[in-house]
Amino acid sequence: MLGWALTFLIVALIAAALGFGGLAGTAIEIAKVIFFVAIILFVISAVFGFMRGGRPPIA
Repeated sequence: MLGWALTFLIVALIAAALGFGGLAGTAIEIAKVIFFVAIILFVISAVFGFMRGGRPPIA
């Protein structure tokens, strides 16, 4: 998911450099939403992992 956020960030930076203001704004908003969703999912996963109490399996 963070990969998608990075992709949209790069698209936004390229669009901004080429002068496509509307497209750059849209891409940066999408990147921000995806980034925050990824952070929230990470925190939820970490909380449930700590609540479970087990250590992750060693591969």
